[in-house]
Formats: sequence, structure tokens, C-alpha cells
Amino acid sequence: MELTHFNEQGRARMVDVSEKAQTFRVARAEATVCMAKATMDKIKEGTIGKGDVLAVAQVAGIMAAKKNSELIPMCHPLLLTKVDISFSIEDTALHIFSEVRCRGETGVEMEALTAVSVAALTVYDMCKAVQRDMRIDNVHLLYKEGGKSGVYEAEGETWRK
Repeated sequence: MELTHFNEQGRARMVDVSEKAQTFRVARAEATVCMAKATMDKIKEGTIGKGDVLAVAQVAGIMAAKKNSELIPMCHPLLLTKVDISFSIEDTALHIFSEVRCRGETGVEMEALTAVSVAALTVYDMCKAVQRDMRIDNVHLLYKEGGKSGVYEAEGETWRK
């Protein structure tokens, strides 16, 4: 497999996508924040001192997807057409899901992964006064489509189209 992020001198470069056709791109990702039931209860009750944890994490995830190319050095700035953050709550686990879309020359996997990562970090930040030993786990790509590599779907995807 050719390593496309290196120039002739072996130094890092951003890949040239100017000759690639614009296609519809979508990616979904997931992250999990593991915590004590008491912490989750406070999130559900809205009694975390910093405010509505899920609302703030949702906005943080959206903002992170939009700023992805400023955080990950070789990512291209993309005109995103959709960013959605949603949650699934269990007694001791908060599952965070993202869906990111665009019409462009390159995929949105990194935007989807960045969105769930920053949303999870935001949950940690907002709840750390209550519980410092929360754990962010299982950050992974669930689904992607578009481009020449086609469709990828993780085994056991939990968020369907």
C-alpha cells in the first residue's frame, strides 16, 4: 500500500485531492463514557453543577467536527452538510454517536471520530467534580460510505441509517 502522506523527501504532506470527484460522504462513530450510576443519575436529573451535560456535549461534538482540520494536521477543511450527535444512556455508560455528512473529494471519518471524542471529553469535564475516575472507551468508526473505497460497516453497528 502506497503511503500518500509523504513527499519525495519522506516528509509529511497533505494529499492532493483536487483531481478527485465530489461524491456524497457519510461517516458514523461512537464513543462510550463509563461512570458510576450515581454520576449518570445526576446527568439524567440535570443536577450536575455545570449545567445540562448532554446539551453542552452535543454542541461541543458539532463544533469539533467543524474544526477537525484545525486539530488533525493532514485533514482537509470540508464543507459539512450535516453533523448530528446523539446519546444512548445505560446505568453506568453513556454511548455517544455522531453522524457527519458532506459532498466532497474526501471522507468525513475523522470528523465523525473527532465529534464523539470531544463530546466524551466534554462529558468528563462537566462531571469531573462528581467523579474523577470516569473512563472514555471504545472510540471507533461504525460506518462510512462514499469515495472509491466504498462502504465500511463495523460488525455489530449500533446506530443504523
